[in-house]
This record gives sequence, structure tokens and C-alpha cells, in this order.
Amino acid sequence: MDRVATTELEELFEKQRQYVNYFFETLDYVQAEKAFQACCNCKGLLVLMGVGKSGIIAEKIALTLVSTGTRALFLPAINFLHGDIGAISKEDLIVMLSKSGESQELLDLIPHVHRKGSKILGLVSDGESRLAKKADFAVELPVEKELCPFDLAPTTSTAVQLLFGDVLSMALMRKKGFSLEEYAGNHPSGTIGKKISFCVRDLMKRGGEVPFCRPEDPLVNVIVKLSNKKCGCLLVLSKEGKLLGIFTDGDLRRRLQAEGGKIMEKTMEELMTLSPITVEPQELAIEAMKKMQSKRYVMVAPVVEEEKVVGLIRMHDIIHEGIE
Repeated sequence: MDRVATTELEELFEKQRQYVNYFFETLDYVQAEKAFQACCNCKGLLVLMGVGKSGIIAEKIALTLVSTGTRALFLPAINFLHGDIGAISKEDLIVMLSKSGESQELLDLIPHVHRKGSKILGLVSDGESRLAKKADFAVELPVEKELCPFDLAPTTSTAVQLLFGDVLSMALMRKKGFSLEEYAGNHPSGTIGKKISFCVRDLMKRGGEVPFCRPEDPLVNVIVKLSNKKCGCLLVLSKEGKLLGIFTDGDLRRRLQAEGGKIMEKTMEELMTLSPITVEPQELAIEAMKKMQSKRYVMVAPVVEEEKVVGLIRMHDIIHEGIE
């Protein structure tokens, strides 16, 4: 049941939803598939261009294609007519975006592009336009109406251009089998890069930074280590370096509250928590974070490799790196 809009803003959201639904309901998927296959078969670059707002969308799509494993380039149409056409080859596919399909700057380019031996894919909202008819492939991107009250400002038309471009980018990404590791390589900085490139081994404490103890140690003998290492826990290890349990700051507070100072003489074997959450050094830090968040109050996790403790990772270190 459709929701009745109660404000002007809600009314516009509802209209845009209807206009976008119209696009999905009337898009010719046979045309779309032919365009996709043309992109798959392109041995060179996908060169995107448009005029005005369509040009901005073309640039965004080109950037998405590049970051997800497809060789692509955005070039302003006007630059093509002033020397940049020399950058294209017969191996390239030229993707022209235009709502009307009548942008003169694009139409002027068509004979020059064809003389280069390149193919043209037109993405238009008028299937009878000159661009649609002169392109080697064309997809009509149906637009019922612009959201603009005068049906003039590019709003719905640019939204569906972006929708089509993003879906095309993801389809090509899947077709090429583009991996998470490759995606990370294209995003070495920023939140995205950190989420998919930082591993536990990059952030974990190791060696002398990690507070280790033995199961037979009384708490009174190791509580200074718990405080000085500033890791929020003690890892209880066997002589072979295998993890037996963990004792955290939280455990200390809870046991003191329940039993008082007499716990100081207890051994770590008596006090430790068995079977703590562990992670491996090659795991993504974001996945380690999710594993820790799956249990309440887990702020540290031992790092285990081949059944031996090799380090410790803290929730604080993951968040401090901007991974969240």
C-alpha cells in the first residue's frame, strides 16, 4: 500500500520513487544486454563523455569503472574536437550520455570517431534521437518526467543515467572476476582502503608488548604486568606457547567486587576465562572487529597462528586507525 505524503519533501521523494520505478519497468533489457556485451568485448578503453550534467555523470561512471577493474576514461566532448580525439583508437568504445540525444557537441564528434574506427554506445532517453540512430549501439534510458516542476532541470534523467552506469560497472566487475584484493589495491587510502587492506598483523601488539603469564602464576605476581602493558588483559599460555585462557581488566573488577582481595593469591588457572575469541594474523582488521563486536565487552583478542599465540589486537587500535 502506497504511503500518503504529508509534506512537500515527502511528496517529491514519492514522485522520484515513481519515476525511478518507471525506468525499471520500461527499460529494454535486450538493449541493455547488447550494450553490456559490447563493453565486455571492448579490447581498449571505455571512453565516457557527455555535455553539462550528463558529463558530470559520465565522469562519475568512468571513475567507478576504473576503481572496479575496467579500463575507462572520461574526456569532455569539447576537448575531443580540439585535439583529444588523438587519444582514442579503433579498440576503444566511446560511450556518449545524453538525455535528448541531440547534444550538438556529441553529434559533431560521431563522424570523427567513426573515422578512427571506434564504436559508439549511446545512452539516451529518446530512442528516436539522432544520437540513438547514429550510434553503433544504443540504450534508451526511459524517463517519465523530470522531478523539476518545469520538467527541465536534469533530475530524474541524471538519476537513471547514474543507475544504469553503476549497474553496468558492477556487471563488468563480476564478469571480470575482480577480487577484493584487487579492489583494495585500487583504494590504498581512506576508509575503504583501510577496511579491505589492513590485516590483523598490521595492527596487533607483538613480542614484548604482549602481557603473557603462566597458569600457575598467582595474580599478585602478575598484576603489575596487567597494568604496565596497557593491553587490558593477561594471556595465559602453556610452556609451548598455546593459549589456555585470558584474564581481563573487566574480570579483575568483577572478581574483586564478588570476592574481595583474597583473589590476589589465586592462580591464573583459577581466574582465567577459557576459550576466548581469537583471530588470525591474516584476517582483515574489520572482520576481527566484527568478531569482537559479536560478544559484549570483548575489547581484546589474542592472535593465534598454528595454535600458538603470536600477538594481541585491541579494539582501540582498530578504531584509532579509522576502521569502523
